[in-house]
Amino acid sequence: MTHTSDTAYEPTAAQAPPVTTDGLPGWLDPVARVAGTVRPEQLSRFLPPESGRGRQSAVLVLFGEGARGPELLLMERAGSLRSHAGQISFPGGALDAEDGDPKAEGPLNAALREAEEETGLDPAGVQLFGVLPRLYIPVSHFVVTPVLGWWRSPSPVRAVDQAETARVFTVPVADLTDPANRTTAAHPSGHLGPGFLVESALLWGFTAGVIDRILHFAGWERPWDRTKRVPLDWRA
Repeated sequence: MTHTSDTAYEPTAAQAPPVTTDGLPGWLDPVARVAGTVRPEQLSRFLPPESGRGRQSAVLVLFGEGARGPELLLMERAGSLRSHAGQISFPGGALDAEDGDPKAEGPLNAALREAEEETGLDPAGVQLFGVLPRLYIPVSHFVVTPVLGWWRSPSPVRAVDQAETARVFTVPVADLTDPANRTTAAHPSGHLGPGFLVESALLWGFTAGVIDRILHFAGWERPWDRTKRVPLDWRA
């Protein structure tokens, strides 16, 4: 599917997208509560360095409603990228100077701008309703702010640039909570982390960790076999 906006989303330092829970569907209420109550250490053991080092970035955790109910927008990164190649992730990326203050409006602007650049979605159809604490990805030195959105007016999406994005798709929350699709991702280093078997691939790493914690604290998690392990190169 293709989509072309008449005007691209161009944030300015003075422009801060509104963050509001007004009009959210009731099933998103638990997620909105997570945004208002969860502490950084409850989401990850990897927190931003106290030194302030790290590249400021943001991702858009976008919830929509499809034929099978609540769903999340995800993408698969191109296999040729220097960092996180081939991984399934949220749309997002590094903050630009025009996005504004990294501790204020910057992540909001960056999340919407990057999502439009990567997936072609229309930011006008997205309602931002919460922001999670900043987290850290040690391997790439990104300090990431997850921004929560409700896809109030869905627009067609696609992989805008195949050099950066292999594909864009939505995953029903029902598939993410299905115990048959839950697993522990086993890194060659021995590190173990949450994993989801979706779209014939393994969703792991930062994105899987955020989804795992949202499902847990929103009360959506179902009991699953935590002894089940798969390697990072798993494919159906």
